[in-house]
Amino acid sequence: MRTQLKLTRDGDALVARLAPSQVSAMYEALSHLGERNLSDTQLVLLIGAGREAVGRLLDRLAGPHASESADFRFTVEELHMVHSALTAVPTMFLVRGGAFTEEPFHIRTGFYRENFDALAHGLVQAAAGI
Repeated sequence: MRTQLKLTRDGDALVARLAPSQVSAMYEALSHLGERNLSDTQLVLLIGAGREAVGRLLDRLAGPHASESADFRFTVEELHMVHSALTAVPTMFLVRGGAFTEEPFHIRTGFYRENFDALAHGLVQAAAGI
């Protein structure tokens, strides 16, 4: 999975050209949080936004993006949601003693944890370039 990306500023928006796998990872991270029985307060704590905002972003990330890269416009708050989801979801696959369970994570998301970690890191690195 390609984990590097570039952000460009367009007014108040940040534009990212995302590969299909990047869009899919973002979607899977956010959708996993949306499927959990979390209150809005818990979601705000985890990703800085409630269920309604998550739903709107999921709608934009859903769809036929499987074959080619595409430009996506984000607010800084939306990128914060994505970054936080990428880093929070793996913590939901911890077992007693704090060990991470790779197989259930991979089965649910279709990705390895290092893909989520690297994409989250790539978002922060891209923000440094704007």
